[in-house]
Amino acid sequence: MCLIGIKLATLIYPMKRLTTLLALTFISALTLAQCNGRYQTEIFSSVTKTTVNYSDVYTDNAHSMDIYIADGDAEINRPVIIYMHGGSFLGGDKSAIDCVDFCESFAKKGYVTASANYRLANDAQSFALYQEEQYTTVLKVVSDIKGAIRYFRKSLVNGNPYGIDGNAIFIGGYSAGAVAAIHSAYIDSISDLPISITYINILTGQSVDFNPQDLVNIIGGNLEGDAGNYGFSSEVSGVISFAGGINDINWIDSYDEPIVSCQGDADQIVNYNCGPGLNIPTVFTLCGAAEIHPKANIEGVINDYLVLTGEGHEWCSAGNNSPLFSQALDFTSAFLFPLLPCNNTTSISEENARNKQLIRITDMLGRNTSIISNSPLFYIYGDGSVENKIILN
Repeated sequence: MCLIGIKLATLIYPMKRLTTLLALTFISALTLAQCNGRYQTEIFSSVTKTTVNYSDVYTDNAHSMDIYIADGDAEINRPVIIYMHGGSFLGGDKSAIDCVDFCESFAKKGYVTASANYRLANDAQSFALYQEEQYTTVLKVVSDIKGAIRYFRKSLVNGNPYGIDGNAIFIGGYSAGAVAAIHSAYIDSISDLPISITYINILTGQSVDFNPQDLVNIIGGNLEGDAGNYGFSSEVSGVISFAGGINDINWIDSYDEPIVSCQGDADQIVNYNCGPGLNIPTVFTLCGAAEIHPKANIEGVINDYLVLTGEGHEWCSAGNNSPLFSQALDFTSAFLFPLLPCNNTTSISEENARNKQLIRITDMLGRNTSIISNSPLFYIYGDGSVENKIILN
């Protein structure tokens, strides 16, 4: 795949007017050359794994992370993907086969990748029965993800030992890891959380009411959480969901990060549509790809998803031993590639281009769309600039 960039005069206009106020200056460029052939296929043969503790507050295994970097890669401005393991928030580890295979594959493509552990539920029965325990657990994992993101940005002021681009950090995972990544990106403020949830305690038959917003106090009183590395941004450039879901699709709004999903349409553990998590009636609702992506389209969020017809939830757990997992890796790689800073072709300087955040794509008529091959599309950035690109297959 190659991408022809059609450079635009950099425009600073209110976002709603961009599609009607485009003054275009067309030039051709092969942005594949800009990325030096990286990030689409495996160009390195081996990787080195380094294990670190990503929190400067906690020193336990729950805050351990494996970082993968390709051997012989001299690039010093690499995008980062942080991948979180599955396990229903009750178990799992960063050494799971899908974690290793995902991280090794993308590191061989030129990314810096990381597989991170996170805090798990305190008790399986309490997690299954009590929604306040479910919300608390997810908020702790969101806190941990943000701490891991900040770890990498903090490393930039300590000599950039991993050779990363701090403006290109993606998060994702499988199952619970994907659920946590989505919530980390799409819960923008405490006010997004409901102020009251009522459910029936099936052990006592009593009605229970709680305020999820109050639970944020458990992680320090704000969504940045208590996992440390404070003073650095936890913003991300996109989300990768393998069999993940979101508790409330209304958390997806027009300025949210791009998202790519791969999910089986027979998934009941994280329902492909909407349903109780783990298919247990007492667990809070999760909505999968069939609900996330139509909502993302309505909001103009860059997105795409791969439907694995007839598949349930476990397709990812076998890693490279599953052809579906390999298919998901290829699909994800193709989605991420146009989002990378090395594909910027605006008239501003290369250094400034690294700081741009892609927020949506429109067609020539101004309609929101996902990435479409062989069609001219407008790529609209948070700084008000616009690019017109054609991705050729």
